[in-house]
Amino acid sequence: MTPHLTPLPSLMIEPAVRAALAEDLGRAGDITTQATVPEAAQARVLINAREPGRVAGLDCARMAFHLVEPMLKVAVMKGDGTDVMPGDTIAAIEGPARGILTGERVALNFLGHMSGIATATRAIARAIEGTKAHVCCTRKTTPGLRIFEKYAVRAGGGMNHRFGLDDAVLIKDNHIAMSGGIAAAIQRTRSVSGHMVKIEVEVDTLDQLDEVLAAGVDAVLLDNMTPDMLREAVARI
Repeated sequence: MTPHLTPLPSLMIEPAVRAALAEDLGRAGDITTQATVPEAAQARVLINAREPGRVAGLDCARMAFHLVEPMLKVAVMKGDGTDVMPGDTIAAIEGPARGILTGERVALNFLGHMSGIATATRAIARAIEGTKAHVCCTRKTTPGLRIFEKYAVRAGGGMNHRFGLDDAVLIKDNHIAMSGGIAAAIQRTRSVSGHMVKIEVEVDTLDQLDEVLAAGVDAVLLDNMTPDMLREAVARI
């Protein structure tokens, strides 16, 4: 289980879940459930794991059910950051049957997507256990879902890099090309950034690394290097 996993605030979860429900319900709502299931019908269903994995996204799933039908009760058996095996019950939902059927797809979409990310992250994190390395995610996320996907990485035992462009300075190859070189980019950044802003520079050659180290920065991103180059780069750092 992932220690110290801070839950996402409800005010950040609700807008995304509402948008997903609106997308799914469309103009007329769940016409199949309305046509086939009696309004007074009650049900209890279980969400069970089909394969080994790491859970993430339960708060989003719970929100989906509650927005569709506030009377639904969601009991969590395996929380976010917990490992599961096939057949393990992750959660139980009980209450009006229509609400369960209408909310299930959106709930499972969030839960499945985020658990998949957490599971993949956990597999990589396990592979590097015992080293000084950490799994760290990027901004290459699904538009509109970044907060959930980065949370899922943390649930899997990984760490977050920048959340957005405003978190820290990351000088990449295109910045270097358009600013006149590494030294110029670093100097220009220092002249306009406050003392609390960290500066990271992306390099893809050892010569670039030497130039960055000579200039002095807070972090270096080693990009597209071979294993041998990485070893040499780490030794120089």
